[in-house]
Parts: sequence; C-alpha cells; structure tokens
Amino acid sequence: MESQPILATGRLLLRPFTLADAPEVQRLAGDYAVSATTLLPYPYPDGLAEVWIASLREGAERGDAAAFAVTLARGGDLIGGVRLQIDAEHSRGELGFWIAQACWGRGYATEAVGAVIGYGFSALGLHRVHAIHFSRNPASGRVMEKCGMVHEGRLRQHVRKWGVYEDVDLWGIVSPIRAEIPHPLRSMPV
Repeated sequence: MESQPILATGRLLLRPFTLADAPEVQRLAGDYAVSATTLLPYPYPDGLAEVWIASLREGAERGDAAAFAVTLARGGDLIGGVRLQIDAEHSRGELGFWIAQACWGRGYATEAVGAVIGYGFSALGLHRVHAIHFSRNPASGRVMEKCGMVHEGRLRQHVRKWGVYEDVDLWGIVSPIRAEIPHPLRSMPV
C-alpha cells in the first residue's frame, strides 16, 4: 500500500497519526464523555496511545487499515480520529471515529467521516463501508446518515461496555461507482 495521504476538507486536515500525537490522544480519547459513547477505555492507560498509533502504522503498511488524525486546518490542533479497518477479500471497510467533547456539535465528525468514506471508495477501491454505534448515542447515527449511510438494523446486546451489554445500530453505504457493476450471475441469459 502506498503511504496514506493527507485529506483536506473545508475546515480540517486528516493526516496519519504520529507518535507525537500520543499525549493528546490519551487526553482527548480518555475523556469520560468520549469513552462513554465509544469502545475507548476509561481511564485511558499510560502507554496505550503509543501502542495504538504504532498498530495503525503497521496496519497501513499491511493495507488493512487507514487511520487519520482529525486536525483543525487552522492551527493544526488534534480533535479526533477516523479509522477504516479494511477487509480486502470482501472489499469493505469498517468505520470508527471519535471527536473531542469540546468539539461536539460543530459538524467536524460529519466532515471527517465523509472525507474518509470518499477516500475509501475512490482511493482504496472499497465496495462497502459500514459502522456501528451505541443505540443510546443517536448523534453518531446522525453523522452516518448525513454522510449517506443507511440504517441497516439494530444488533441487540452486541457489545459489552463497562459490564453492561449494549445494543448497537448498524449503518452501511455502498460505493455509487461499484454498485452499478453488473453481477455476473444475474446478467447471464436464462
């Protein structure tokens, strides 16, 4: 896989994480409110951000992950992260994202997620992108909906967070380019 690019949106730059980001990742992702709405741990252990960032680099080198630090275009402040876990065999990516609590409600998640979905389809050649969110966190569902994803269902008690089984909502989007490719079995004459 070629090196990950920097994606630019109207207000954001999405770039690969570096080890220099680790203290800020620990601080922002370790916020109780962020952790409560994601699978991120709380408290966020010392050293975990460095391990996680190194794993992202390894995943990018293998071609099974694309992860971006979400930064403000003005000033470069880190405000979150977006990641695609890539399943090359099925040409799909599982999306995950988080945004610092101080930046909630400003459209940054929608802007970043939309850019990464576009990158997945155009640069990575993915056919499908899907994601889940805690059902009790409809704000994440609104982000996915604004990015063109379709609500595909609810998985009851699918994950356990802090000892409690949580329902999650499943969202997905199929590449508009690849969706029109005819299926070889359906296009055979009868």
